[in-house]
Parts: sequence; C-alpha cells; structure tokens
Amino acid sequence: MIQQSSAEGFCTVRKPDIQQLEHMLRSSGLEHCKEDFDKLLEAFGFWKLSSLVLRIYISTDIYLTARSFAGELGISDSTFTAQFGQPEDLEQHLVTIEGTAAYLYGIFEQCIRWRIEAVGDSRAGVIRNAIRFIDKNYMREDLTLNCIAHEIGLSPSYFSALFKKKTGYCFSEYLNMVRIDRSKQLLCCTSKMVYEIAYEVGFQDYRYFSQIFKKYTGKTPRQYKNTTNVV
Repeated sequence: MIQQSSAEGFCTVRKPDIQQLEHMLRSSGLEHCKEDFDKLLEAFGFWKLSSLVLRIYISTDIYLTARSFAGELGISDSTFTAQFGQPEDLEQHLVTIEGTAAYLYGIFEQCIRWRIEAVGDSRAGVIRNAIRFIDKNYMREDLTLNCIAHEIGLSPSYFSALFKKKTGYCFSEYLNMVRIDRSKQLLCCTSKMVYEIAYEVGFQDYRYFSQIFKKYTGKTPRQYKNTTNVV
C-alpha cells in the first residue's frame, strides 16, 4: 500500500499486481486489450496518482515487467528502448495522469502484438516441421496423425486443427496427396507392378490405393500407367 497526500488528506494507492500484469501480457487479445489494461489501472487506484514521484515509481515497475516479457519473446532491449525509451526517460512521458496511461497502454499493447506475432511464427514453424516429417516418412504404414502430433509435441486434436488452418488440408488429405504424387512418379518412371508401388508409398490395401489414386487423378493406377511409355 502507498499513501499520497491529497486535498482531503491522504489517499491509499496499491502497487500494481505484477503477477496479474504478467498474466494479462501472456493471455490478453488485441480485441480486449484496452479493457483489460483499464481494469489493471483501476485495481491499484491509478487515477488517484496525482504525485509525479509515485507515477514514476509505479510506471517503472510496469515498464520493467513489460521489458522483461518482451525479452522472453526475443525482442531485444535495443528494440524495446528505441520505441519506449530507457527507464531514466520515463518522467517525460508521465507529466499528466492521462499521458502516463497512454504511454503505459502503448507498451502493454505492443507487447501483446509482439506475443501474437511470436506465437504465429512458432505455429508456422511447427507445421513446417510436420510437413518435412510427412514428406520424409510418407511410406510408413504407422504414419498417423497421433504419430506426428507426438513427434512435434502437440495434442492430436490441436495439431489436427492447426494443420488444417495453416495448410488448408486435413492431415489425411495431405498425406494422401504426398503418397499419390510419389506413386505417379513411380508409375511413370519404373517398371514396378502397381501393387508394389502401392505398398512402397504406404498403402497396405491395393484396392484402397486404387480408389484414392482415382479420386486425386481421375484415373486408376493402371490407366495412368498405360498413358506412359513404361511397360
């Protein structure tokens, strides 16, 4: 608790709840960013901070918490300070209560934007890794959604939704596309039997392979093979 003098005597102001601030930085979305930040200010009586000294004291806590959070996201100190200044520069932003609120909100909002960008990059990287794994292991009979989700450290349901969102295909569709593309190469460029190719690209059921092949190409494997010069 902090006390500051006022026209009516002394009023009590709480220090910011740093744990609550950290939670908001990690969970708030841009659509509720301003609302969440206003609740944080209200919680410690921000609008009663008539003293510049107290505004500097409390704003420094918020500034340093946000700077540390940005660092966890990979934002360098030089990037952060280029936008929001050094701690010793805070006073110039805190001349009025309204100016202080606007300055601190700018830090809060930017940290959330950095977090959202970092999460987006991370998710894209996860899907790139999953695609590389599929492209390398498409011929495996045990290559399932659960298998890949375990490989990249995500729950199967979350991985399935994320894969669809990032690629536009569900996992099984993408795997079939990879397998059919490889089988087309083998049908064109080798003299292997169709059933051999089916097994080689990961299909254990020849009839199912033929159905999927026709679905994606409009031809049966044998029809496709007959359009090439390979005998």
